[in-house]
Amino acid sequence: MRNESIRYLIVPGWQGSPDDHWQTHWQNSLPNSARVEQADWITPRREDWVAALEHAIAADTSPVILIAHSLGCITVAHWAAHASETLLQQVRGALLVAPADVERPACAPALRNFAPIPQNLLPFPSQVVTSDNDPAVSAPRAMQLARAWGAEAGVLGGAGHINVKSGHRRWEQGFAYLYRLQSRLEQHALRRA
Repeated sequence: MRNESIRYLIVPGWQGSPDDHWQTHWQNSLPNSARVEQADWITPRREDWVAALEHAIAADTSPVILIAHSLGCITVAHWAAHASETLLQQVRGALLVAPADVERPACAPALRNFAPIPQNLLPFPSQVVTSDNDPAVSAPRAMQLARAWGAEAGVLGGAGHINVKSGHRRWEQGFAYLYRLQSRLEQHALRRA
């Protein structure tokens, strides 16, 4: 798995990931990585964000690992619920960090068009990473989403929204979750061989 044939696709959340965000650091560190660029980071439209993710996956036939944050996680869930079998097979796995609960009462109005959150089993291995004090999602809600998606889940203590504001710039610790996911993908591939 850790070879040049895998593409890492960075899927930022609302307002994008600034230069000091861990997603930008990872994009600069991981080989064969690219970012899903959205036309509008401030007033996101679900259809547009899902279409941009689809376009980024379809841009190349190589296998993909998605690395999503916040609203990017919800975008992945919406995409997976309606994607073609061909594109779904291209996605080997997804790291879903701090999924934003767009159904919560305090959710920003700009994000509400992403509700309801798909509860479908994701057709690829996935890992949810959340925090016990994330203002965008409660830990129990993140665990419920992980169960619905068939994802493994990890809960960090006091990590906030796992973004720049909560002190996560390089977030080297996060690579452990990516490597754990990749190990699962390797085992999955060996069982299928």
